[in-house]
Amino acid sequence: QVHLGESGGGLVQRGGSLKLSCVVSGVSFADYAMALFRQAPGKEREREFVASLNCSGNGKHYGDAVKCRFTISRHDILNTVYLQMDSLQPEDTARYYCASRYYYEEQDPDAYDYGGQGTQVTVSS
Repeated sequence: QVHLGESGGGLVQRGGSLKLSCVVSGVSFADYAMALFRQAPGKEREREFVASLNCSGNGKHYGDAVKCRFTISRHDILNTVYLQMDSLQPEDTARYYCASRYYYEEQDPDAYDYGGQGTQVTVSS
């Protein structure tokens, strides 16, 4: 059974930082591309692309709203993907979800095979 478990969310002030983790089990993690999406309050039908990382760890892409502030990385021994979030702004407030698919990364959340329950990030002004 495949399981993705996000953690690391919380409440932070504008300009602060958080580091999200997503632990994956039930798949050969090293063969899977990983991504993070977010869903803002009042936008329950929209999952915004945040970042993605291919299975080699070399290919990374970021959504325009988070470029130069967020960094995605992976640790294949720990079966974990990380999202370092710096210079957080109130508009970053959302529930953040990780997702995985075999080999190639995509920016469309519907392209992913597995997803987690998410972790809430709230940025106060």
